[in-house]
Amino acid sequence: MKNYKKYYILPAPPEEVYLGLTVPTTILLWTGENAVMSTEPGSEFSMWGGSIEGKNIEFIESKKIVQEWYFGEQEEQSIVTIILHEDKKGGTSVELRHTNIPDEAYDDIVEGWNGAYFGALQEFYEEE
Repeated sequence: MKNYKKYYILPAPPEEVYLGLTVPTTILLWTGENAVMSTEPGSEFSMWGGSIEGKNIEFIESKKIVQEWYFGEQEEQSIVTIILHEDKKGGTSVELRHTNIPDEAYDDIVEGWNGAYFGALQEFYEEE
């Protein structure tokens, strides 16, 4: 199992980034895919046609998202924590922590975070 931590800067305020990560219609706009998402702790979510699935654990509006991501029969929970901070230069500083990523999935997960996930969000907010 591996862990991943990275910071991203997005050109939108934390309130907008939070909505972009939690509202299914907004997720559709930046992913091009329908999503099942709720800010109700204990609810399940699905993105990219089921490529990412898990359970929502905690939400602090415009500040924090905590989710469990499912990876088959793994023993330890894989937890994603996204913390949103207002960036001094404008926009949002995003702190991502993803724990207990299966070794065989690590490279694909890191590539997904940098490209399909936060790369796509970066492009989405730059175009607004």
